[in-house]
Amino acid sequence: MNKNADKITFPRTSVAGVSLPRMLIGTNWILGWSHRSTAADGMIELRNRNKEAIADIVEVFLSHDVNAMMAPVSQHPVVAEGAKLAEDRTGKQVILIDTPIINVDDTAEARREAEATIKACRDIGATFCLPHHSSVEELVNKNKRIIDRLPDYLSMIREQGMIPGLSAHMPELIVYSDEQGYDVETYIQIYNCLGYMMQVEIEYIHKVIWNAKKPVMTIKSMAAGRVTPLVGITFSYATIRPCDMVTVGCFTPDEAREDIEIGLAAIERRKPDLEGRSSPNKTAAMSE
Repeated sequence: MNKNADKITFPRTSVAGVSLPRMLIGTNWILGWSHRSTAADGMIELRNRNKEAIADIVEVFLSHDVNAMMAPVSQHPVVAEGAKLAEDRTGKQVILIDTPIINVDDTAEARREAEATIKACRDIGATFCLPHHSSVEELVNKNKRIIDRLPDYLSMIREQGMIPGLSAHMPELIVYSDEQGYDVETYIQIYNCLGYMMQVEIEYIHKVIWNAKKPVMTIKSMAAGRVTPLVGITFSYATIRPCDMVTVGCFTPDEAREDIEIGLAAIERRKPDLEGRSSPNKTAAMSE
């Protein structure tokens, strides 16, 4: 790999006036959500669910100014602890994108609980608060093309001084939010070359992203490890807009370095500078 890679700054976009890198740090392969097996989940937790391991990974991203991290941070404080340790090591700030699960029941008690959850996002230092898709999807009314009571929760986020967005596995969330003019500054949307976990075909999600009125943070770019980083990351950057972002997860600092180089190469439309894979008996075509 390019020996000068750590000096390269990653391209950026802007969301509600906040400068964000076009690559975001994902946390499934930090917190133990492999989408593969219980054994894989346990392997991830054993290695990475501590602030030192998190800081080691985040530090690599910060060396390229990839300084934004997505997770249900307030509900998993170890993420913030690892980010803070990386900040102390590098002198660079990590922008936290919190995706909390909130109680959206239509009762006074549930509202108080939601307010407390959102306040916890602020208290842990989140800049962005995007309620988790599993919460928001409970509010969708397809008949009326609305997200019922969503403005209440977006107002709570604004009141706590954070920037509101929506985590959207269901693409209707983006469509309805734009139609209704909700106070949403960015979206999270599953998007990958396999269509993994996407609720409709790739071509339709591609259209939803390109028609979105606000920048989109795409997730599951490597289909939870079902495609290689070269395939998954390259596809994402080749088919989204310059304002949109790709979230990548990794298991080690070395994987972070590879993902960054692949992302830069995809944006710059060049061959990534990577070492070849190890193999016990490479063919002549693979020997260089």
